[in-house]
Amino acid sequence: MKTISAEYLKIQQALHSNPNYGVASLAYAGLVKKLYEQTHSQSISDYGAGKCNLKIGLEREGLTNFEYCPYDPAFPEYGPPKTGDLVCCIDVLEHIEPDFLTNVLSDLAVITRRYGFFTIATGPARKTLADGRNAHLIQKPTSWWLPKLVEFFEIDHLARSANHGFWVLVSPIRR
Repeated sequence: MKTISAEYLKIQQALHSNPNYGVASLAYAGLVKKLYEQTHSQSISDYGAGKCNLKIGLEREGLTNFEYCPYDPAFPEYGPPKTGDLVCCIDVLEHIEPDFLTNVLSDLAVITRRYGFFTIATGPARKTLADGRNAHLIQKPTSWWLPKLVEFFEIDHLARSANHGFWVLVSPIRR
């Protein structure tokens, strides 16, 4: 199942050379640690891991003994997405090409063993792509996102986030 075009993959790989790209997960590390502990998780799958800043942030928060499985198509060395008790997808979904969003959500549902923690910005990014588009390819309100998410997940918790968006704790719908 295709989740990214070849052209957009090249754009993403170039963006990741910027040290300030892909740092949002650092701001969520404390919350992810709390969720990890409260849900008695044993593993974290980081979907759209970028440079693995979530792992760095979790270690700074004092979480050291956990299985961490990064996935990002811009970093083929990570391999395919791996299942996890807690699947994190932080500042990723708004960057997905609209034609591939359903495939990405399906991918997330397959690898989410128990819980998913997804953050979604609903407005424009500060960064632009090389072709002039805003880095947030999908700029839609929470009300647009929720029907997409509930096709694959139960919404366990929803909260507004400081970055003009929201975050959800979800659990997979088992069919």
